[in-house]
Amino acid sequence: MVKMKVLIVKTSSMGDVLHTLPALTDAQKALPDVRFDWVVEENFAEIPHWHCAVDKVIPVAIRRWRKQPFSAETKNQWKNYRTFLQTEQYDAVIDAQGLLKSALLVTRPARGEKYGYSFSCAREGLAAFFYDHKFNIPYQQHAVERIRRLFAQSLSYALPDEKGDYGIASHFRHAAKAIDNPYIMFIHATTRADKFWINAEWTKLARLLAAKGYHIHLPWGNEREYEQAQQIAQNIPQVKILPKLSLSALAEEIAQSSAVVSVDTGLAHLTAALDIPNITLYGATDPKLIGTYGKNQHHLTKETMRAISAEEVFERFFGVV
Repeated sequence: MVKMKVLIVKTSSMGDVLHTLPALTDAQKALPDVRFDWVVEENFAEIPHWHCAVDKVIPVAIRRWRKQPFSAETKNQWKNYRTFLQTEQYDAVIDAQGLLKSALLVTRPARGEKYGYSFSCAREGLAAFFYDHKFNIPYQQHAVERIRRLFAQSLSYALPDEKGDYGIASHFRHAAKAIDNPYIMFIHATTRADKFWINAEWTKLARLLAAKGYHIHLPWGNEREYEQAQQIAQNIPQVKILPKLSLSALAEEIAQSSAVVSVDTGLAHLTAALDIPNITLYGATDPKLIGTYGKNQHHLTKETMRAISAEEVFERFFGVV
């Protein structure tokens, strides 16, 4: 039987890439023979591999290439990427990014009928000029639902009524290992200052949970985040600072946790994709359209992050776990 081959254009960021996964699950259920290739930024290239409907992942380095666009290395990597991209004739190329740069550098050179958002609905309207088929999918719905609708209309199947399923939790359940002490994960790091929850409140929350017998794991990705983890731990025996982990190893760590407390960051969306109970703290962003989506996802929202207290999170925690 001939398989339908579809190319996904969703290059970044981590949350946006994860938000695309439920659409693959929908399509796989409606069209059992559909298979996907995926163009994604190199930093997030591990993610598509986790979904069983994905065959080939094509890493792209737009963020890195634009820093040195005329270097010999960039030119050589661009040539190799373009050659690799054009080896396949696709039944459909779905641009879920909706940006001019992705339309120019990925969607346009790809071989196949192009599908995407209309001028009024794409994040950058000019991107729509590179699509053969355009769909009017309003913004006033969660990003996951927008992408699910885009895939359903592009591939001509009925959008399921049930909540979207990321389709990756089982991938990590199969790799689960026995653990001595069940733990809570604190996802404390963020690049945006207005999403930052002060270390003193994290430490206070850690002490409150430790007094109830819980262990806490702290991940980190760079030196600043490691220093923050050290400040949060503050000689609390039940707090463990993890080693620096790959994205897949970090996903395994999250998948084995009992629950997560997080700020609004990509790893919060990864937690949601893994079906792990999570309290996400929002003081700078509105979770309505881009908040964590999925099973057991809880939003604690205030006007600012400073307005959120450890006591409030602690109280909410026992309604989650």
